[in-house]
Amino acid sequence: MIEILINTQFLPLVIMGVFTFTFILLLLFYRLFFWRLARYRQPADDTGHPGVSVVICAHNEYHHLKESLPLILEQDYPDFEVVVVDHSSDDETRYLLADLEERFPNLKTISIKEDLNFFSGKKFPLSIGIKSAKYDLVLLTDPDCKPASIGWVRSMQSAFTPKIEVVLGYGPYRQSPGLLNKLIRFDTAHIAMQYLSYALAGVPYMGVGRNLSYRKQVFYKNNGFISHYRIRSGDDDLFVNRVASKSNTAIMVDPGSYTLSDPRESFGTWITQKKKHLSTSHLYRLKHKLLLGMYALSLVLFYGLFILLLSLNWSVIPVCGIFLARMTLQYVVFGRCLKQLDEKDLVAFIPVFEIFLLVFNTGAWISNLLYKPVRWK
Repeated sequence: MIEILINTQFLPLVIMGVFTFTFILLLLFYRLFFWRLARYRQPADDTGHPGVSVVICAHNEYHHLKESLPLILEQDYPDFEVVVVDHSSDDETRYLLADLEERFPNLKTISIKEDLNFFSGKKFPLSIGIKSAKYDLVLLTDPDCKPASIGWVRSMQSAFTPKIEVVLGYGPYRQSPGLLNKLIRFDTAHIAMQYLSYALAGVPYMGVGRNLSYRKQVFYKNNGFISHYRIRSGDDDLFVNRVASKSNTAIMVDPGSYTLSDPRESFGTWITQKKKHLSTSHLYRLKHKLLLGMYALSLVLFYGLFILLLSLNWSVIPVCGIFLARMTLQYVVFGRCLKQLDEKDLVAFIPVFEIFLLVFNTGAWISNLLYKPVRWK
């Protein structure tokens, strides 16, 4: 049967059928997921002003904290504290924190000299920070992240309602000249487009620690990071993957709610960072892996079959028509998503960067399967 297909005109028809199917599948993803973010309107703040605990873990982050911490401590919000866990730093961090404690009564510092042997990464100090938090609403960020506005705490808090336990925020990278900067920012925006739109569709699967908030009680209810305590990373995405649900999760995409940080300055360091982030995806719930895998596989098949059909010189007009139709719809949906995330300058790079990242992420994923580092830097 296979030999008959190969030696007759049926093979191009089969390829065209699969190509058309992947096109339809991608359209379904655009309509059922990404379009939700593209047309999303943030609800008005009517939740009052409950207390918020901002929790930051730092290891030798003196220079970053010197710039970011005052901006966090000076947030325009009536009732909040900032908990900084100094995780075995041997730089000037402790002196900076001591000085800031004298100036800001809402700053609480905790110093940790040793790790518990069975915890990996920052999960132990982060657990200590969360447990030491005064308030039920915990807002997480990193030392190198600066709030995009003086209303960051207010904006992130406003997404909570009595039923909401997890709020997913966005942590973009700063814009600067150069192709690498645009590539990293597009990758970050595309990841955000996925986890934010999936959350709007009722299937939240991850968040980023640069800008993530949840209730302290949900941390206790799910035993913190115990289910993945031996995994060095995953204090953000694996935790959200475990605790987030359709009914308890909200998103916040107001530009004032963002946290800004500087991207990697070299391609090599960015590759290492990407491999680290991809190293936890195999631990996601099955339904999330299937959805993410189906989307990635559809893209691979769509581009691969498009090239194959052109090489066969078969029905060029309908093949190119489908390709251009998909590109047009992608521009409309992704363009609106990028504008929603205040990343308008990236719209022109959508098709080129998508193809590059598809190849790059596949290679990084395969590399993680073949080589598992003992420790991520």
